[in-house]
Amino acid sequence: MPEPRRVIALVRHGAYAQRPAAPSALQPFPLTEEGKAQAQACGSALDRILNAETLKLAPVIHASHQLRAWQTADLIAQTLRAAGHHVAQISETADLAERSVGAVANLTTSEIETLLDVDPRYASAPAGWKSDSHYRLPFQGAESLMEAGARVASHLTDVARAADAGTLTICVGHGASFRHAAHHLGLLQLSEIPQLSMFHAQPLLLCYMGHGRWAHFGGAWKQRQRQETHLD
Repeated sequence: MPEPRRVIALVRHGAYAQRPAAPSALQPFPLTEEGKAQAQACGSALDRILNAETLKLAPVIHASHQLRAWQTADLIAQTLRAAGHHVAQISETADLAERSVGAVANLTTSEIETLLDVDPRYASAPAGWKSDSHYRLPFQGAESLMEAGARVASHLTDVARAADAGTLTICVGHGASFRHAAHHLGLLQLSEIPQLSMFHAQPLLLCYMGHGRWAHFGGAWKQRQRQETHLD
């Protein structure tokens, strides 16, 4: 007998007031008005999915600690409650954060590269380092994109295993770490990641089928434009 499905909705946060030219990582800025509207629309889309797929909403929405993710989760929760669904809480976790650049968080790309150039302990940043899945900055607390993806994939697996059969659980986080998590879950090839992004606040549905097996259940990846990078 196949194990009853457990659906996880990956939701990239809505548009926010990002500092220009800075790897987004742990930026503390809020959603823009556009981002708030995107989050509310996401709540309505999830209500339609729940009804169409006869799934029950898991009572806990998971989100990273970043304000943009929490605001997105909160607006989704408000919209779903208004539609008659039960949301007990938003559970914040560092496990859903974007790739951390550690001690140089919230500096611009050029500022980070300058620090590498003046520090005699470190080599200069290689070309394309921001979107290199395996490169990790040498600063304390930094991760590679692959490491961030493994962290997120582990959290998604734990959430899915703990979920009741026939439920949909919402996880609000960040584009690059979600894409790399999908690779770790066996859903994307590494070569596909540079070609893809995620739409702001549009659910991408994964189905956990037990025994470490995942499937793409619904929603679409965004095809990346040439000028885009791996950043959140």
